[in-house]
Amino acid sequence: MPHRSRLSILLLDLPPEHHDAGRDFWSAATGHPAAPDTTDEAWSSLGSFADGFHLEVQRTGEGTPPRWHVDVETDDVEAEVARLEELGARRLADMGRFWQLTDPAGMVFCVVGVQTGEEFDRHATSWP
Repeated sequence: MPHRSRLSILLLDLPPEHHDAGRDFWSAATGHPAAPDTTDEAWSSLGSFADGFHLEVQRTGEGTPPRWHVDVETDDVEAEVARLEELGARRLADMGRFWQLTDPAGMVFCVVGVQTGEEFDRHATSWP
């Protein structure tokens, strides 16, 4: 069954001791104010950039190294995970509503449901 997906969100994963400084740095570096998520204190958004690509800052747990990861958003998580596995991705963790995977080089990324609404509709790629 056909589905759609797109690379949609770049997340800066920062442990507590680096979170505030990293969030503030990237806000100043991009000129985008950091808007805290009112429902989850671990998240802040720097908003939308070119083609609706979002930059988010996420507070991770103690001991997690600072890193970047991307989210692939899709209207069919299982179909997209299967498509990416055929390309060499490996499932790392079932996170409930989304999957954490690694690419062939071991880089972490997530496959999530649609999160950007109209931007998804405008920029997603259709897959057979």
